[in-house]
Amino acid sequence: MKNFIIIFKAVALAMGVSTLVLNILGDLSADPAITLLSIGVSCLAIAQLQDKEK
Repeated sequence: MKNFIIIFKAVALAMGVSTLVLNILGDLSADPAITLLSIGVSCLAIAQLQDKEK
C-alpha cells in the first residue's frame, strides 16, 4: 500500500513540474494546464485518503 502512495505523490509532482516547464517554454495553453494540474491534485487527494485509512 505504501508504494501506491509514493506513486500518486510522484505523479502529482510530475504534473506540476511538467506544467511549469511547458509554461516556461511557451508550449502550453490554459486548458491542458488545468487538466495536468487537476490530475496532480486528484493524485494528492487519493494519496491523502490512503494515509487516513491507516
